[in-house]
Amino acid sequence: MRAVVIREPGGPEVLTVAERPSPELFPGAIRVAVRYAGVNRADLLQRAGLYPAPEGVVPDIPGLEYAGAVAACGPGATRFAVGDRVYGIVAGGAYAEEIVVHEREAAPIPRSLGDLDAAAVPEAFVTAYDALVVRGRLAPGEKLLVHAVGSGVGTAAAQIGRALGCFVVGTSRTADKLERARTLGLDAPVLAEDGHFAERVRAATGGAGVDVVLELVGGSYLAESVAAAASRARIVVVGLTGGARSDLDLRTVLQKRLEIIGTVLRGRPIEEKIELARLLWRNLGPWLERGTVRPVVDRVFGLAEAAAAHAFVAANESFGKVVLRLGD
Repeated sequence: MRAVVIREPGGPEVLTVAERPSPELFPGAIRVAVRYAGVNRADLLQRAGLYPAPEGVVPDIPGLEYAGAVAACGPGATRFAVGDRVYGIVAGGAYAEEIVVHEREAAPIPRSLGDLDAAAVPEAFVTAYDALVVRGRLAPGEKLLVHAVGSGVGTAAAQIGRALGCFVVGTSRTADKLERARTLGLDAPVLAEDGHFAERVRAATGGAGVDVVLELVGGSYLAESVAAAASRARIVVVGLTGGARSDLDLRTVLQKRLEIIGTVLRGRPIEEKIELARLLWRNLGPWLERGTVRPVVDRVFGLAEAAAAHAFVAANESFGKVVLRLGD
């Protein structure tokens, strides 16, 4: 099979297409012919040598999500048949024409979704739903703040907030992305080009503040998120594109009785990844089937264009997801 391989840690130019043996099936596993794979910032970090794959995962083939069709079933794997369309999250290896996963880690692709759109779903929507609903306990009617609302996870989170009947506030450093996010359920756009937004968020909520924050930036944003939060709010930290350190006034955290929750998907044990696949199938699947939420694909790159895809994501120009095409 062909795969995108990291030759050595470095910039986008270290990505190359190489021939690799097809991954071996194991009991309970399926082999998926990958048609599309989503591109995520974690892939860029892995390529740079800053986010190595977990133990037991192919170390030099990035890719955390895929969409394709079942090509073969291992011993005891009975959930899917050859030809069934499936998608899901993996800890690495999705930038390849084939991938092997446990059958319970995969989810059936809703009939209303093509394979391209399906590849833009797993990482963005599962990350957003797990952070907001499972970890953050977002409830209908609450006020939600989504940072980097034009990102893949941000566009998913805005739609999930709308589906739950929440008032959605979103930040971006680009006015155009805020305008485009209105069609996804954004109620109150907040331009954060200077990194300050707390006062504007509180003004947008009538002074009340927000009940849940999806923190996709980190760094100095965390202190602003604390200032923008309502009493007993939950701040769920998912991304650190703005840095891993923050100067935080803990007195405000205590006075408001805030919860700051950290979460990550990649390193979870298989039992929890099976739960995520079930969430994708049972919770998000019906919304996707009805069109209540929809994936947002900005641009598609070919297998040999992986370096260009990484450069495009790094430039922060994309709105929604960037996807690699691996098969016909």
